[in-house]
Amino acid sequence: MARKIETHLIPGPVGNLEALLEEPEQAEPENAEPEQAEPRYAALVCHPHPLYGGTMHNKVVYRIARGLRKTGAVVLRFNFRGVNLSEGEHAHGAGEVEDARAALAFLRERYPDLPWMMAGFSFGSRVALRLGCELDPPPSKVLAVGFPTRMGDSEYLAACGIPKVFLQSTHDEHGPRLDLEARFPSYADPKELHFVEARDHFFAGGLDAFEDAVIRWGGM
Repeated sequence: MARKIETHLIPGPVGNLEALLEEPEQAEPENAEPEQAEPRYAALVCHPHPLYGGTMHNKVVYRIARGLRKTGAVVLRFNFRGVNLSEGEHAHGAGEVEDARAALAFLRERYPDLPWMMAGFSFGSRVALRLGCELDPPPSKVLAVGFPTRMGDSEYLAACGIPKVFLQSTHDEHGPRLDLEARFPSYADPKELHFVEARDHFFAGGLDAFEDAVIRWGGM
């Protein structure tokens, strides 16, 4: 059976949200069509800033999704309001948290018996952390990739006791290494911080190593 890939329009707070659902694949011989594997857990992945070209097809988001699928996740990517087929207009983060809440509800209803986690890149990492830190029950983990320390506050992370894994480029212009390392001790446990050698925020020159890091530290 070929791996399951589905497109969806998920009801959101201000209209439909365009989404892509992908189940994991089994390792197959070279040139063979990937076969479907039973998912072990579910993962929601949030994309970078909509006003700067961010979509669910961003190359880093794609690598997050593929890496998590390789560890057994069924992955739901979606576009925030106002992006491509998703309805509505950008809402400066607060509305996008509610978009993620709606997408997560769809994923959990579809796979009610699976454990679940959240992930996000850049702006999407902030959305995933904001939502994850307030949910009850909480996610098993939040994977925050390219966390933008120079955008918005992060004081709430001092009281956020969910497992948090930060994956950051060594040369991230929006979340510089020294800045994140200085803030990291104030974030509540449990937490992990890992760096991937790359040239910029988008992991230029290091995407393969980044995907390996997602497989090693990002999954469940």
